[in-house]
Amino acid sequence: MSRVKTPSTAERSAADADASSPGSVPALDRSLDILELLSTSPTGYTLSELSDQLGFPMNAVFRITQTLLARGYLSRDAGSKAFQLTPQLLRLAPPRWGSVSLPAISHEAMTALRDETRETVQLGVLNGLEGVIIDQVEGLEALRIAVDLGLRFPLYNNAPGKLLLAHMPDARRDAVIDQIDLVRCTPRTITRKAALLRECEQILSDGYSTDYAEADEGIHCIAAPIFDATDAVVGTIWISGPAKRMPKTRFRELGIQVKAAGDRVSSLIGEMK
Repeated sequence: MSRVKTPSTAERSAADADASSPGSVPALDRSLDILELLSTSPTGYTLSELSDQLGFPMNAVFRITQTLLARGYLSRDAGSKAFQLTPQLLRLAPPRWGSVSLPAISHEAMTALRDETRETVQLGVLNGLEGVIIDQVEGLEALRIAVDLGLRFPLYNNAPGKLLLAHMPDARRDAVIDQIDLVRCTPRTITRKAALLRECEQILSDGYSTDYAEADEGIHCIAAPIFDATDAVVGTIWISGPAKRMPKTRFRELGIQVKAAGDRVSSLIGEMK
């Protein structure tokens, strides 16, 4: 896991100068720096690592992290003592239309899709060079897929990630593929740029994307886009389940169902004023 580069003295001096400008709040700046740094690492950072990476005094980092812990924005691993972001931040800033958020407007369609397929239904959005899960409705089977909200996923080895990648403008998609490391996770993981681009074209043609155990052995998923009124993709909805219940022979059948759910959410968004 790569670490964020520690700012140079010159960079830190410039940041300090900005922080001392009229109207700035240094403690708030530091709090946001901590949150932004933690967003880059799924495994989190310890108190000393946060202090070292950001160049902040240990006691300042301690006070800020204790406040964020108390407010529910951070959790702390009992073993490693590393701080991690919680889903609390996701509740503040999902895509929304007026007072209605993407999870709220999607919930009915997600529940209906879960009832139709009996598999876990999840909702995600693009966040930088990754996707992030912002809601889920757990499946009805005894053996089912369930994750913590806030889980991040790559844009190349799973259905929702490939879906979000495919719907980017061509130039943006090429730039993103050049920046991500196409690590092989299973024998079916796409690890070549040309193959990933072909997969994106297939996704745009089909209207949905599939994951044939490309991220994890024995896990399949199928995703569809959610559009806003301008036909921009604002999120993705997908089902995840064991390969035994979701074999490749069912991908088209399930893909049509997932796409219909995404279309229902898109239609509701289009009606929002």
